[in-house]
Amino acid sequence: MNLKAIREQKHLTQEELAELSGLSVRTIQRIEAGQEPKGHTAKVLADKLNIDVSSLSKSNKTTESINYPLVKWINLSSVFVCFIPLLNIILPLILKRLYKQNNHLTKGIISLQILWSIASVFAFSVAGFLKLTFDLHHQTGLWVLITLITLNLIMILVNSANIDKHKDLYFKLSFNFI
Repeated sequence: MNLKAIREQKHLTQEELAELSGLSVRTIQRIEAGQEPKGHTAKVLADKLNIDVSSLSKSNKTTESINYPLVKWINLSSVFVCFIPLLNIILPLILKRLYKQNNHLTKGIISLQILWSIASVFAFSVAGFLKLTFDLHHQTGLWVLITLITLNLIMILVNSANIDKHKDLYFKLSFNFI
């Protein structure tokens, strides 16, 4: 994907990207016209656009072969096990390795599920503590669990729709755990 397509996908003008990255507008224009970004320029653009440096390289176009329907199924595999701790991470990870889909989308999907699992344990623990401290209703933990599972399902389904429509994740992290 070229820089112009990535920039437009992120709804940025050349001027906004230049300001965000600290590069000149002329540099952005040259890259969009076909000059390959190198070194610091490529790293800054990749960092600010939250993409891999290899995405900006013209000589490395086939570095990341993405099978979008398969990536969508890897994402949806978390739905079937989202209520079983760690399986929402393990099943997509197995599918990612089995089908050799080691790309930024599958890494993002798994990283999001890892963060979600950590945050869920924390939220569930806080809810239990609050239940004991304030003598809340005995089904508070159940409602927190149902809410967390529902939010995870929504996140997975929205990401699947966005993979279909925009070939990218809607909910994504600025870093990856894997």
